[in-house]
This record gives sequence, C-alpha cells and structure tokens, in this order.
Amino acid sequence: MEKISIYHTNDIHSHLMNWPRTAKFLRSVRSFHENQKEEVLIFDIGDACDRVHPLTEATNGQAIIRLLNDAHYDAVTIGNNEGIGSTKYQLNHLYNDADFKVILSNLTDKETNLIPEWALPIKIYKTKSGSKLGVFACTIPLAVSYGPLGWDVEDPFKTIERILEQYDGIVDNWILLSHLGIDYDRKIAEKFSELNVIIGAHTHHLLPEGEYVNDSLLAGAGKFGEYIGHISLEIENQKIIKTTAEVIDVKKTVKSVKDENILVHQYAQLGHELLQKQKIAVIPETLEADWKQCTNFVNIGLEALCDYAETDAAILNSGLFLQPIIQGSVTNDDLHRALPHPMRLLKYTVTGKQLKKLIKSMESQRARLEPLPIKGLGFRGKIFGKLCYKGIQVTDNQEIRFNGKPIREEDNYTIASVDHYLFVPFFPTIGEESDYQVLFPHFLRVVIGNYLQKIYPIK
Repeated sequence: MEKISIYHTNDIHSHLMNWPRTAKFLRSVRSFHENQKEEVLIFDIGDACDRVHPLTEATNGQAIIRLLNDAHYDAVTIGNNEGIGSTKYQLNHLYNDADFKVILSNLTDKETNLIPEWALPIKIYKTKSGSKLGVFACTIPLAVSYGPLGWDVEDPFKTIERILEQYDGIVDNWILLSHLGIDYDRKIAEKFSELNVIIGAHTHHLLPEGEYVNDSLLAGAGKFGEYIGHISLEIENQKIIKTTAEVIDVKKTVKSVKDENILVHQYAQLGHELLQKQKIAVIPETLEADWKQCTNFVNIGLEALCDYAETDAAILNSGLFLQPIIQGSVTNDDLHRALPHPMRLLKYTVTGKQLKKLIKSMESQRARLEPLPIKGLGFRGKIFGKLCYKGIQVTDNQEIRFNGKPIREEDNYTIASVDHYLFVPFFPTIGEESDYQVLFPHFLRVVIGNYLQKIYPIK
C-alpha cells in the first residue's frame, strides 16, 4: 500500500501575516515526507493575489508569485483575483518567475483558442508504485468579466467531461483543483463519480475533516492563510482506496518564524515605497474623504466616471473613498490607500421610466444604506455611505431631473457607476432591467488617477 500526502492553501488574498510560517511549514513537510520516501504534493487553489495589498498592486502580483516560490509548491491554479484582477498582458506575465506549474483547464485565449502558454490543462503525477494521478483545474466561469479581457472561460462541467473522456484509461485517479466554490464542488461530485478528490476555493469554505459527496472527498482550507489543508491518500493496486482530510490552524499550531512580524511589515512597506515612486498629478487642494458627505473627492470621482464612460451622469457612494488625498503631489500609493477596491466601471442605459424607478429606490434606501456595513463583493471599505449623483437631481418636491431637465419616460438615459452595484442586492433595476456594460480593463482608482493626471498634470 502506498501513502500520499497533499497539502493545500487557497484564497490567501495577499493576507501575508501568516506567510513566513506557512512557507517554512510547507518546506518542512516536503522535506519530512521525502526523507521518509513518501510522496507529497503541495497545491494552491487560487486567489493568492489580491490588489488590496500594496505589494500586489505595485508589482501586478509578481511579488506574490515570488513569495509562493518560497513554499515549494508543485502547482497552483488561478482564482478570479488573478484572472480578472489583471489585464491580459499582466496575467500573461504573472507567472514569469514561478518555480511551480500553473494548471488551468477551462480558460483559453480568444485569439488562439488555446490554453495560455503559461498553463497546463492537466498534469499527470506518476507515483512510486506506478499509479497515475491526473490533476486538473477549473476557475469560476465569470464570462462577463473574462470576455472583455480577451479570454474565453468554459463551463466547468463541459471541461471536466472532456478531460475525463480524453484521459480515460490513461489516468488511474483524479484530483480537481477547483476555484469554483462549494456549491459547484458538490454538484460536480454528484455528477462525476470518477473524481477522487476535489480541493476547493473561492467561497472560503473551511472543511475541517473534508466532506464526502458521492465517491469524492471535498476539501477546503478557509481563507487568508489562516489554515493549511492536509489530505491523505492510500493507494492499492494503483487505485485510491481511502481518503481523509484535516486542516491545520496556522496561528495556533504552526511554529512562528524569527522576526516574522518585521517580515510582514516589510512586505507592505516595500509595496508602499514602490507605489510612492509612481507620481501621477499635483492637486491644488486636499481631496476629502467622509462617508457621511459627498465630498470634493467624491465629486472628482463622479467627473472621472463621466469622462471615462462618456456619460452625462454618474452615481457613487461616499463609503468607497477611504481616506483623503493631501494637497500637492499625488502618487499611486495615495490612490491605492484611498481606493483599494478591485472595482471596475459600469455603464448602463435605462429608459426614463426605469431611471425614475431606480432613483426613487435609491432615495427610499438612502437612510438605511448610509451607515450600513458592507463586506466583500469587491468592497474593501467598511460603510456604504452616502449616495452621490452627478447629472441627476432630486428636487425638494421629489421630482427627479436629468441634467436639470424633466425626465421623459420613453427616452433612454446612460449612467456610469461601479460594477459593485451589480452584486449588492440594493439596486436590482441595474442588473435586471438595464442594458449594462462593465468597462475594462481599468479599476476605479486607475480611472480617477488618470483623470487627476489629465486635469492636474505634473509640470
């Protein structure tokens, strides 16, 4: 009987507070198993990068890949933060310095219809006993986001069916690296009994002892590097006969590394220093941030949206603007600190009737939304804040106007805001009734930075 150990991480999101000890632990378990003449594999299941961290932003994620090298991974796959948090050019160069394989089975280049050059659709690991482990990977199929960036993302069910059929009789046992989420994983396990193990991510699920669905073991190690997953396989006659899973609490059970807090601080400090070197504008007054008000910073943001999206109106919430930008020289570090959200612009067209419905809904929710805590869905702040308009007016008698003129119900009106509004449950009119378009490739902070550069250039 042969035993194989698999260690896995997922959804680190550039939360590096545990990284020094995680990397050392993964190196040490590899050495331990190899010294015992045992098979060991180490995988990351995506979203290791997140532009909320200044080092990720400053290096377009490449510094995070170099940190992953320290853990001696065998292979990784991508999550949506790598996939749609990067331009096509950035993603094509993200893994330039990687010492590990990138496995990705359901993403192809629109220009070539091929898996990107930096990825493998499948990796077959041959164990000491001769068993062949087929490892492949699927990332969440966000077609609306991947398409404009130049990628085609395939339905994972089609991908899995194709790969299982293609390698039938070649692979003895199957492992899926799934950046799809727990619901997807359960449905996949129900449909494809051939899959022995599905190592999950995306929904940040923590499965302390795994979960068995059909004939598959589902595993997940939570988020932010708080846990490391460990899967044990037992193989007999080249087939897996037993699977078990556990998670390792990094903070509680993994030994600390000397000066780890200093190292973690240095990661952030280096990112800030690199971003501070990227000067973009000189502003004549401080841009204020206050979630209770539509400040001059919010107004600049609204102007930037209209300029970039070529609209006459825009809507933003003041809670997006996390800190002021002080009068004088503006750097990308200032913008990143103020607007760390991985949000893109949203341009949508509605009829006058739908516009009235949308604004009435916003006004009716205003008091509730202003102090409302918001988490996730691209938001990296704390409070939703005040709804602020440009080009839209609500009079004292509640008449809604567009650029000072009465709204004609049969006419069309185009507005710019952020794609976050598609994902929160507050404004269904945008997603359900409008003709909308997410504008790529730039994030909100880049759009605002480019606008500042345009109106307040460095002389």
